[in-house]
Amino acid sequence: MKNAEVAWSAFDSIAYVDHNYGDLQAEDAEILTNVRDHFAGHFRNQGVGPVYGIDVGAGANLYPALSMLPWCDGITLFERSPSNVAYLESQVDSYARNWDQFWDALRENKDYDAFDADPRERFREVVKVQQGDIFDLERFAGQWSVGTMFFVAESMTSSYQEFTLGVECFMRALAPEAPFAAAFMEHSKGYHTGEQFFPACDVGESEVRESLAPFADEFKVQRLKSEAGLRDGYSGIILSYGWRGNSDPQVPIG
Repeated sequence: MKNAEVAWSAFDSIAYVDHNYGDLQAEDAEILTNVRDHFAGHFRNQGVGPVYGIDVGAGANLYPALSMLPWCDGITLFERSPSNVAYLESQVDSYARNWDQFWDALRENKDYDAFDADPRERFREVVKVQQGDIFDLERFAGQWSVGTMFFVAESMTSSYQEFTLGVECFMRALAPEAPFAAAFMEHSKGYHTGEQFFPACDVGESEVRESLAPFADEFKVQRLKSEAGLRDGYSGIILSYGWRGNSDPQVPIG
């Protein structure tokens, strides 16, 4: 099933949050550990600014934005589903208490712990929600200086071509040398939110690596140690993080 054929308006954001983010799962804790250390290591000695971040396909997940919060003067939550957009907008002024445990996990890194602003107040100041299609990101090439994309490119289509195009659009939206983090469901067979089924593209470490390689000069791809089980129909989680390269393949997008 292609992305355009999916009933994104039927995405049950509340059911998704309750099932996946009511409690901090081991898989997400491992992701947060790697991503926070990557971002902190990059920004610790950076005397540059302002910094603008983007979370592509934010869905109903706030922790990617929280991972960028101490470093950014602005964060765009870029999302297609109307129901997810509504959920995100409802969280901007004062996000729900369940997200506190994710912030607490980030604060286990000393650079996050040293962040002296109230995270809810800072979130309200810097975060904006933008509805849009991932494939339209080509209009914003090189605009963001840090970026995340969690469980998006492989979870929006069953088409491998659209998967690789989604990764490409994300990476092209980042400025040269921008740090990034992206997570993928390994060998996903699709998933439910509430009663609605959504398609997925079956990818593993090699497919993730191949999709990122043209756009990142330095990056890691790793299969997380956590056992699958939070959702049915996948074999694990793949996390990649690194830096956007300084050059692009000499081919048109898509």
